[in-house]
Amino acid sequence: MSTGGPEPGTPIAPDPELPPAERVRELRELIAHHSQLYHELDAPEIPDADYDALVDELRSLEEAHPELATADSPTQAVGAPASPLFPPVRHRVPMMSLDKVVSLEELLAWGARVQRLLGLDDEATREMDLVCEPKIDGLSISISYEAGRFVRAATRGDGRVGEDVTENVRTIATVPLELALDPAEVGEEMEVRGEVYLPIRAFEELNERQEAAGEKVFANPRNAAAGSLRQRDPKVTASRALAMFAYQAETSPAMSRQWEMLELLRRAGFVVNPETTLVKGLEAAYAYCKQLEGRRHDLDYEIDGAVIKIDDRSLHDRLGATSHAPRWMIAYKFPPEERTTVLKAIMVSIGRTGRATPFAVLEPVKVGGSTVSLASLHNEDQVAQKDVRPGDTVIVRKAGDVIPEVVGPVLSARPGSSEPWHFPANCPVCGEPLVRLDGEADTYCVNLDCPGQQVQRIAHFASRGAMDIEGLGEQRVRQLIEAGLVVDAADLYRLEVEQLAGLEGFAMLSARNLVGAIDASRHRPLANLLVALGIRHVGGTVAHTLASELGDLDAIMSASEEELAATPGVGSIIAASVARFFANERNRQVVERLREAGVSFGVRVVSDLPQVLAGKSVVVTGTLERHSREQAEEAITARGGKSPGSVSAKTTALVVGASPGAAKLAKAEQLGVPILDEAAFERLLETGELP
Repeated sequence: MSTGGPEPGTPIAPDPELPPAERVRELRELIAHHSQLYHELDAPEIPDADYDALVDELRSLEEAHPELATADSPTQAVGAPASPLFPPVRHRVPMMSLDKVVSLEELLAWGARVQRLLGLDDEATREMDLVCEPKIDGLSISISYEAGRFVRAATRGDGRVGEDVTENVRTIATVPLELALDPAEVGEEMEVRGEVYLPIRAFEELNERQEAAGEKVFANPRNAAAGSLRQRDPKVTASRALAMFAYQAETSPAMSRQWEMLELLRRAGFVVNPETTLVKGLEAAYAYCKQLEGRRHDLDYEIDGAVIKIDDRSLHDRLGATSHAPRWMIAYKFPPEERTTVLKAIMVSIGRTGRATPFAVLEPVKVGGSTVSLASLHNEDQVAQKDVRPGDTVIVRKAGDVIPEVVGPVLSARPGSSEPWHFPANCPVCGEPLVRLDGEADTYCVNLDCPGQQVQRIAHFASRGAMDIEGLGEQRVRQLIEAGLVVDAADLYRLEVEQLAGLEGFAMLSARNLVGAIDASRHRPLANLLVALGIRHVGGTVAHTLASELGDLDAIMSASEEELAATPGVGSIIAASVARFFANERNRQVVERLREAGVSFGVRVVSDLPQVLAGKSVVVTGTLERHSREQAEEAITARGGKSPGSVSAKTTALVVGASPGAAKLAKAEQLGVPILDEAAFERLLETGELP
């Protein structure tokens, strides 16, 4: 299908030194091309930030040269034309876009415009009630109800005409098919608007299923949600675990306050984002935006900013709208987490397990607030599937503290001389052959004496989530190995102050500090030691499970593969990995030397509390007043129960505190799982019985 876009090889950012008229024409072609990819085909080729930059540049040129502005310019558009695959639906009230700001100064400038248009004084502006909510990275949807019953759902489309996706939206669990309201409250007809999204956990599970079936994996949750909503078969949509947050309603009689309208939506049976709050004035709204930005990766859905709305709905009519956006609300956009840059080279690193991991060397680019010059490519299959090559312009993603990764190439910018990259046959560190086992996605250097593994293995042992030995990073480990003082992790406990004090960069004080930190690590919990050993598939959660269920390292080492697999939360793959690790003679030797060094192997602790929750599964969400999340989960397991991280048909109860996870709450309601407040939870801990 032709997109009408630029020919392959057209750069993503054309020469800005063109005459204004030519640059405007070029920008409009690029924007139209990428808009169709994003809105119609659900296959964006560039990140949102790069697309926004093109639109911003075009808008600036049109403002500087009014004679070049036209009514059909992309700067005046909201979305894109509805797809011909679905019947068209004309919106009674246009679904508009949002103007955006990216700083406190720009937010205050928006407030000044509002103040001027409404004729308010400074005091009234400072005291203005504002509704703040996350800006969900999903798809806008309009849902119509008649006599309280669901009748129609449509996408935004171009803002005036959308796509009829009624049967697909009907399958979304968080969309009520009948309103839990007296018809007199909302009138004969009610239109609800919201954002359809795919929870991150559901996105990851979907991609795992797609990959296992040999089908295309989705680049991000927004693309996955869009593709899921536009399925011709509603059964496919139903299998994708889509959800929706409602944020707007048009009723008769009309609501006088935005916050009042959100309360009505909650009572009607919709999920309103629990992060939504009411504040006074723009300073408080900005504080909300920054606080939300700091927690964006704690949420089970992707957001790219916050939306700030004036609470008093009578002011909405007075402020009106521009050709594409209401004046009574504004989007505060977070720093972009995806950008494009040039992939200069693909190299391979060797990790502590011998795993050979390809990574990209990039032209430095600022992503997510920091400069990125290296990014993960995961494994040989991922490189082949993404078909990224040296010289490509690529999309780079960085979410919070997660290692940056290359999402994929911008094919229209690929050089004509490009050649596919091939995985090396030999280890780049020791030169021995690399091996890929049948059924494995990863490639390994199996030479246990490979220096690349040695450094990584010891540095991992000392890392924060493992034995937490302060001052023993990768560079220091390499120095100790080169000095002949350390071969494996057990050698750390033989180090003496005098040995270290003679090394470059060590003074007597720093030598004492490192030896003291190593000595203190002897008493770390068993779970830390299990993580430190670097057993494949054993991270923090599995380590805590093994430690609490089996109690000490000797019990874990002597357990059969079948006994390990029967441990809750372990399973056959992890059990085989643990058994294989302790069956290796070299690993057993290191473990025995750790024992001789006085490293704690754990003590089996048997709870003397009544096992009233034996066989029961209790999930905790939100913030409790009298228990931290860890304390609540420990209280459950100490009484024989389990406390998994997700709700399922096997869940006994969901304990809900302040600001609970919307997805967990919706799942519990859908499955009929009992929902308990903190008082009911404490009664459950005492008696084991539900109220």
